[in-house]
Amino acid sequence: MLSALLIIAASLFFTGLINRTKSWTSGRKGPGVLQPLRDVYRLFRKGSVYPATAGVLFRVAPTIYLASLLMALLVVPFGQEKGVLSFNGDFIFFAYVLALGRFLTIVAALDTGSSFEGMGASREALYGMLAEPAFFVLMGSLALLTGHTSFHEIFNALHLGSWISYALATLATFVLVMIAMIENSRMPVDDPKTHLELTMVHEVMILDHSGFDLGLILTAGYLKFALFGALVVNLFIGMVPTGYAIPLFFLIQTGMAITIGGIESFMARFRMSHNPQFITVLTSVALLVFFGVLLLSGRFL
Repeated sequence: MLSALLIIAASLFFTGLINRTKSWTSGRKGPGVLQPLRDVYRLFRKGSVYPATAGVLFRVAPTIYLASLLMALLVVPFGQEKGVLSFNGDFIFFAYVLALGRFLTIVAALDTGSSFEGMGASREALYGMLAEPAFFVLMGSLALLTGHTSFHEIFNALHLGSWISYALATLATFVLVMIAMIENSRMPVDDPKTHLELTMVHEVMILDHSGFDLGLILTAGYLKFALFGALVVNLFIGMVPTGYAIPLFFLIQTGMAITIGGIESFMARFRMSHNPQFITVLTSVALLVFFGVLLLSGRFL
């Protein structure tokens, strides 16, 4: 339960820190750290407007999308504390419950009958399909190294001692940060500020959502960032006592948010045709983790 509460707390400021970092690097005052929460609060007080061509799937998709994030949140541990749900193979449940939310978002975009939103849905499906192998290769490698298949047992059995183990943790962090940015359609895959038809991904999918429903979608996005940040935290805190682990949790989450803000400030958006190549490279990086695990475990011949 502690993990779920910490992730929710981190999600309150994560996106705001990203925006604040981008404002600072561009020499602007920018919005406050809590401005995303004010935006969501304003949306929650408004009603939703539905397209005449949309059916029931369009109406229920935002709720299921947020529910999928909350379910995924329940299996993420925090140091020595298990998640609310913890079982063998829970990282597979984590990946596919997130995929369920993505699927409903894609279906909702298609349900409007708009070819414009269909274009974004097609790109979202492609990027999700390409990012999924990187996550499974990474978690499968850590499962092979530790001999366990649940998040809690994998992270608790990780011991960073040699230079190889630190290199593996660094590569794993890179993969998880990039997956978080792809899942949220951020730079360099997409620019959430753009409204250029040729480059939009996530934003074009939710153009017809408004009011309360749009607030649910934005809330789910804030949670997703903090969710992947929690996985990065668990790579490093291991058996650290809870009293020290909580400050480390917020320190690493803050560092990840500032890093993402810096990447979005100084890295240009890729051409759309280059995005699949970039996402596929993440699987190659995850394979480096796999080979490092084979080296550490003495299985590399």
